Amino acid sequence: MENKSLVTYFSASGVTKKVAEKLAEAAGADLFEIKPEVAYTEADLNWMDKKSRSSIEMNDKSFRPAISEKFNNMEDYDVVYIGFPIWWYVAPTIINTFLESYDFSGKTIVLFATSGGSGFGNTVAELKGSVSDTTVIKEGKVFNSGISKDQLSSWVNDLGL
Repeated sequence: MENKSLVTYFSASGVTKKVAEKLAEAAGADLFEIKPEVAYTEADLNWMDKKSRSSIEMNDKSFRPAISEKFNNMEDYDVVYIGFPIWWYVAPTIINTFLESYDFSGKTIVLFATSGGSGFGNTVAELKGSVSDTTVIKEGKVFNSGISKDQLSSWVNDLGL
């Protein structure tokens, strides 16, 4: 039986959303957007302002931004792709909120990210504490918005899930 896949993503500026939509198409997966209860403004995302919302959240690893809606049938999926922009060399803390909202036991999570230049950094280590020990987290790849559906299809095939 083929694994049922879900592509979930958090996108602050639209770049991760574009990649997630192409990935869902390439993987034949369903799609779900992780939306914060309070949307991020441009000022919130100004990483050069130490008092901006994103700076405050990323400086406190226990911070968990609220998510506006829950995905209802997570138990139906074997493979869950989770996409996000890289912030301060890791996933935004809203990804921890998402992971802590569901039981991912026995599932495979494949991370993918968008970034202006940095890699995954400590992302996997920072997210491991938000899921059970039986959850497999695979560090995927960092993509830019120009990635093609064919390139994503090839990546999905190479994962062998």
